[in-house]
Amino acid sequence: MVTATMRDIAIIIIALQSIVIGVLLAVLIWQVWRLVKIVQTEIRPIIEDTQATINTVRGTATFMSDAVVDPVIRSTSSITRWRRTVSALTSDLRATVVRSPSRPAPPQPPAGPPPDTGTR
Repeated sequence: MVTATMRDIAIIIIALQSIVIGVLLAVLIWQVWRLVKIVQTEIRPIIEDTQATINTVRGTATFMSDAVVDPVIRSTSSITRWRRTVSALTSDLRATVVRSPSRPAPPQPPAGPPPDTGTR
C-alpha cells in the first residue's frame, strides 16, 4: 500500500514536471521568435546602413588615391629622378674641376698638438 502511494506521488510529480517543462519550452520558443523579429526590424537596417557607409568610404578612398595620391607620387618620383640625374651629372663635373691642376689645393692645418690657450 505504501509503495502504491509512493508510486502515485512520483507519477504526479513527473506529470507536474512535464507540464512545467512544456510551459517553459513554449516561453523559450516565444522569446526566440521575438528575437528573430527584433533582428529583422532593427539590426538588419543597421547592417545595411553600415554596408552603405563602407561602400562610401571605399569610393572616397579610391577617389583620393586616383585624384591626389597617384599624381603626387608620380610628380615626386619624377622630380626625384631629375634631381638624381642632375646630381649625378654635376658630381662628375665637380670631381673633374677639383682634380684640375690649375686649381690650388686648400691649405692644410699644421700637424702637431693644438696650441695652449692658457684658459682653464
